[in-house]
Order: sequence, then C-alpha cells, then structure tokens
Amino acid sequence: MARVKDEKRRTPSSRAWLERQISDPYVARAKREGLRSRAAFKLAEIDDRHKIFKPGARVVDLGAAPGGWSEIAARRVGTKGRVIALDILDMKPLARVEFERLDFLDRSAPDRLKAMLGGGADAKADVVLSDMAANATGHRQTDHLRIMALAEAAAAFACEVLAPGGAFLCKVLQGGTEAALLAELKRDFSSVKHVKPPASRTDSAELYLLAKGFRG
Repeated sequence: MARVKDEKRRTPSSRAWLERQISDPYVARAKREGLRSRAAFKLAEIDDRHKIFKPGARVVDLGAAPGGWSEIAARRVGTKGRVIALDILDMKPLARVEFERLDFLDRSAPDRLKAMLGGGADAKADVVLSDMAANATGHRQTDHLRIMALAEAAAAFACEVLAPGGAFLCKVLQGGTEAALLAELKRDFSSVKHVKPPASRTDSAELYLLAKGFRG
C-alpha cells in the first residue's frame, strides 16, 4: 500500500478514506482509463446489466460533478444522444455534455433543466440519473433523511420530464427506501428495484433505486 503522507495532521476518518482510495482498484482503473471518477464504473455496471441507455437517448444527470456518470452516459447514447448535467459544484467541460452549475433544490432548477431539454411539451428525457448526496453528518438517521429528501425531489422531477418508457436511477442508503416513494414509483413505473453494482464498496451503505418503464 502506498504511504499515506501527513498522517498526523489528518483525522481518523480522512486517513481511512485516503487509505481506501490508494488501495482501491477502481480508483486506479479510472486513472488508467482517463475517467473522471470511480463512480463511472458503478453506472457502467448497472447499465451493462439493466440496459438503461439506448443510442440517441436524452439523459439528465443530477449531481453530476466531477462527471463520471455524465461521461459514461455520453459514451453510451452516442453522438445523436444528449446529456444535460447539473451540480452545485463546478465541473470541467466534457464532450457532448451540457452542464449547468446550479443547486437542484433551487426553485429555478427544474425549469432551467426543462428549458435545456427544449422547453414546452417536447422537453422530455429518456433517462434521469441522480447520484446526489448531502454532506454526511455522521448521524445515520439524519444522513438517511437528507439523502431520501434528495431522492424524492429527483423522483418528482423525473416524473415530470420522462418520456413514456423512460428510466430513473438514484442513490439511496441501506436502511429502507421510504415506503411512500416506493409506492409512487411502483405506480408510475413498470419495474422498481434496488441495485448495488460491484464497484460500490461492500462496506458502503449506498444503494441505487432503479425504476424502468415509465408509464407517462
């Protein structure tokens, strides 16, 4: 394992994170392949198994920075597809990705994204992705409630902009997706399930909620 520098100046949690990064084969692979982040492999693995993307699809990526998911989405929808990305943090430009720096919880964000999709009745997407996560507090229940609030907001937006047959993928945490959100998604989509790709660390509480076959 590579030596961790400045160990005395780091908190135990930051030392543990850095050590995981150094020893993580997905981090090393992302660097070798020139990808923005290890998260790219999570989306690639989910798509390999569940077939979210089609050539020419229109994709909205919420919480996109640093761009790992947008990068995979742009590759898989091809030159005739579109990827629209949004994040509260800045993101370096990516080929065939339109980026807006804006907090998704800002009141103007949904309308801004719809305008980027084309506005009016034609402002439709085939896939809505959300890898959004609030800053961790260390308190399990608080963190769960905060990430579920983001998931619910993303799901509500997805149901506004998805074309019939579309898909929604978002990050949640182990401990149970809220029953109300699951019930709403099962009403609006033909298939709803939790998925955990191999690239998601086994010691991580993160899961992904995948809804396919939007009924419109």
